[in-house]
Amino acid sequence: MSAGEARERLERGCLLENAYLGDVLVGCSTVRPAVDGAVTVIARVLPGFRRRGFGKALYERGLAHARERGAEAVETCVLAVNEDGLRFAGRHGFVEVERYVLDGGDDEWVDLRLGL
Repeated sequence: MSAGEARERLERGCLLENAYLGDVLVGCSTVRPAVDGAVTVIARVLPGFRRRGFGKALYERGLAHARERGAEAVETCVLAVNEDGLRFAGRHGFVEVERYVLDGGDDEWVDLRLGL
């Protein structure tokens, strides 16, 4: 994400956080403002750091922020090829809602939802 893209997200009310192990970036999260009662929480962990608790920490922190924002539900999106991310979401109670490819793109995305 470029600095301009980060600024644009902040201007829309998104909460952006990075996760580090010492000085090494291991992941990040985004919490988007509620739309129709659902807050989007996205936790990303770099492949070399997965399955070590970073995703869980990012997710739990994002979920707490979603609750603070009055979320009735939490949504997330995961690249379809990210099998680790889809398994993580499934283990935490998310269910698939939709698959799609963005206009002009090639990557398939999966939207998932968790009721609170």
